[in-house]
Amino acid sequence: MIAFLGQGRMGAPMARRLTDAGHKVTTWRRGTGISPAAAVDGADLVITMLSDPAAVREVLTAALPGLRPGATVVEMSTIGPEAVRELRALLPASVALVDAPVLGSVGPAADGTLTVLAGGDVSGCREVLSVFGTVRALGPLGAGAAMKLAVMNAIVPAQVLLAETLAYGEAHGVDRDVLLGVLAGTPLGALAARLAVPAAETRYSLTHAAKDLELGAWEGATVAGAARARLQEARAAGLGERDLTAIAEHARGGRASSRAVPLNLATVPPTNGMYSHAVRAGDTLYVSGVAAFDRDGKIVGEGSMAAQSEHVFQVIGRILADQGAGFGDIAFMRTYLTDMDARAEYGAVRRRYITGTPPASTTVEVSRLFMPGLLLEVDLVVALPAPRPVTPGGR
Repeated sequence: MIAFLGQGRMGAPMARRLTDAGHKVTTWRRGTGISPAAAVDGADLVITMLSDPAAVREVLTAALPGLRPGATVVEMSTIGPEAVRELRALLPASVALVDAPVLGSVGPAADGTLTVLAGGDVSGCREVLSVFGTVRALGPLGAGAAMKLAVMNAIVPAQVLLAETLAYGEAHGVDRDVLLGVLAGTPLGALAARLAVPAAETRYSLTHAAKDLELGAWEGATVAGAARARLQEARAAGLGERDLTAIAEHARGGRASSRAVPLNLATVPPTNGMYSHAVRAGDTLYVSGVAAFDRDGKIVGEGSMAAQSEHVFQVIGRILADQGAGFGDIAFMRTYLTDMDARAEYGAVRRRYITGTPPASTTVEVSRLFMPGLLLEVDLVVALPAPRPVTPGGR
């Protein structure tokens, strides 16, 4: 028996293909009344196709009591290799794990023409996965998740670039159809044709495209970082549930808006829902207080100022990298310490990360922070590079 967890745009047609192929399938989606544990009870194969790492972690945690020894979990969402490693630690050793995200959208999911990017031992599930399309076994656990993000770091920014290309042409009197015709003769022709008429039906949502680039963030990814910022802005403007091709409509509005764009990253511990990790307003990034807790809300390095400081600066580094920035771009840093006598330990860690001219900063002692056991919290104001304005007729 196969349990399929997730019945969204991709999950529903994929589950139908399994049923049509003669497999006995139990499906689960939020709000149906059945628990994930009940849905996976007795299943030999458990497939997850959910929105993001947090959703996968939540659902599989709830499913743990129903997972039988010897079962295999095939994680087909786009969550990245780090989240795959966390799932391996979450699942019992008696339960196998394969990561197998897919390339393709709703149409290929229904037609069985997806490309399945598999990491881990697929020998026991390859036949089932082939129902969805072509299976590419890529190596050890996590290889599929890494490959998916690598591919999306090329495909998604290319579509943002083409959206801005069409907007540039319109602003400079270039005939849109002629421009599309010229692009059709280039390697970007197929993507340009897709953007020519934004899809009425959402096949790959703008929100999911932004999420994929957030997961794939890495220091030095300037092109992907710029595309990510444009998508985050479009999402904040209310286009999140539209198809990614709606980015062409958004780009026609000209240069990026200076409105506040909330940023919540999959690469750092989640917030409690009362604040965002950061907010970008034009060329300025405001980073909420960063403290030393993990994805489960537990304190990291309890009792150690050095350990908590190290964790805080690692998280700050991920937030900065997500926006194409580094520690040298910090304009202002404010640090709250519960014990000023431990500032030397904090300072030693800080000096390893901030190596150039230091930013403006304030360090204050407070009696306590929002969670007992936290020893410090750091918030930031970061100056981001502004895009160069395009001068009509100029170079």
